[in-house]
Amino acid sequence: MMENYSTPTEFILLGITPAPELKVAFFVLFLIVYLVTLIANLGMIILIKIDSQLHLPMYFFLSHLSFCDLCYSSAVGPKMLVDYFATDKSIPFIGCALQFYVFCSFTDSELLLLAAMAFDRYVAISNPLLYTVNMSNRVCYLLIAGVYMMAVVDALIHTTLTFTLNFCRSNEINHFFCDVPPLLLISCSDTHVNELVIFIVFGFIEIFTISAVLISYCYIILSVFRIHSTEGRCKTFSTCTSHLTAFTIFQGTMLFMYFRPSSAYSLDQDKITSLFYTLVIPMLNPLIYSLRNKDVKGAVGKLKNKICY
Repeated sequence: MMENYSTPTEFILLGITPAPELKVAFFVLFLIVYLVTLIANLGMIILIKIDSQLHLPMYFFLSHLSFCDLCYSSAVGPKMLVDYFATDKSIPFIGCALQFYVFCSFTDSELLLLAAMAFDRYVAISNPLLYTVNMSNRVCYLLIAGVYMMAVVDALIHTTLTFTLNFCRSNEINHFFCDVPPLLLISCSDTHVNELVIFIVFGFIEIFTISAVLISYCYIILSVFRIHSTEGRCKTFSTCTSHLTAFTIFQGTMLFMYFRPSSAYSLDQDKITSLFYTLVIPMLNPLIYSLRNKDVKGAVGKLKNKICY
């Protein structure tokens, strides 16, 4: 069987649901979600770039978070939307590998960025007078470089291991994009090494980011308790609520999606989960940060006034 094997030149993405009566409704819904994601994240990046009051380390990291959201949702969204009405739902083998690599790179970057943002909040709250000194441009750029470097290496490992497997069972991927779990299901190779690497390499990133966030927030809580007034405590900790919300939603979804044995894999359930973290979370992040942030709302108000007058 393995002697007659030949590498498939393309895969067929079966999509979210085969039900034709749901295609129009799903297309309109996810088109709106994707357009809001594009507008909100591009708007956040441009706003932080043009408003001098937002030229702080916190917003520097937030602009990169929006960039990651924009990139990994765009790696998946357009192809998924086109496939709703396309007769040919194929994706080239190289295109599939590239889609997964881009997606994996920027989701990993987002995980690490959320850890860097927790560290940034700790520095800002523990010693606000020296915040801009301790979080200098050099420190910020080193953190960002480390984030992207780790993400690129991790994505390269998973992409290489996944796309060197033999796919002799089928070239049909029962999913709406090229992801590891559905690809492992159609492989006729032994996938235990792939599953082990996911647990070790991606697990290391998960443990590192969760530990970094927990340690940062332990120090933040200690710093908040040193503030004598109740109003001051609430005001200080409120600057962290947006980050905690975004971190909890993203981490919870990723842990549910990837840290399970293949025997617990459910296609229908995981398609819903994948939709949530590929399209919905990138739309929610800029809304979470803008709706709960006075500086961002103030910058939006100033921009409106400039446009109107």
